Amino acid sequence: MKNNNILTTQIIAGKYKGKKIELPSLDVTRSSKARLKESFFNVLQFDIIDKIFIEAFAGSGSIGLEAISRDAKRAYFVEKDKNSYSTLVRNCNLIEASKCQTMHADTFIQLPSILNSLKNSSDELIVYIDPPFDFRDGMDDIYENSFEIVRNIKNENIYMITFEHVTSLEMPEELGLFKLKKTKKFGKSSLSYYIYK
Repeated sequence: MKNNNILTTQIIAGKYKGKKIELPSLDVTRSSKARLKESFFNVLQFDIIDKIFIEAFAGSGSIGLEAISRDAKRAYFVEKDKNSYSTLVRNCNLIEASKCQTMHADTFIQLPSILNSLKNSSDELIVYIDPPFDFRDGMDDIYENSFEIVRNIKNENIYMITFEHVTSLEMPEELGLFKLKKTKKFGKSSLSYYIYK
């Protein structure tokens, strides 16, 4: 039986502007708010063009697909939840599958592996990390584990790393090679931008 209550969101700008993409069920993931997403891409502006975009804890892929719409060269998506991953694949097929690399995997294992594989690439990378908010079982260390990934990054071709996180979280001033440039708040969610020291 087809579920007619499928939640959708739209691509905000770029060549796929207005195109609808599906959102996974809300009990598993939450969609990045439109205002937050718009602000993120306003910060990047044209810097997104021809860069490789990596979306960790990708959910529906709405951030990475927005990046593709705005002419990112390619996007990597990592999502562990099976239903969210199915939604992600459908969305990539709706937008531009040839530019999407989807991985049904654990971000903590897969993200370092992707970064390592792109270490000698001449392309610049933008990494977007949006750990699940709700502290389900086994999720207690999710932020600390996410910070640890960034502390261990050795790539010199990273343009920016952005965390979407719960506003109440105190973000580290430094993570390995990266320093906190700014944090912008959107109610319960915030975006923190890290660049090279």
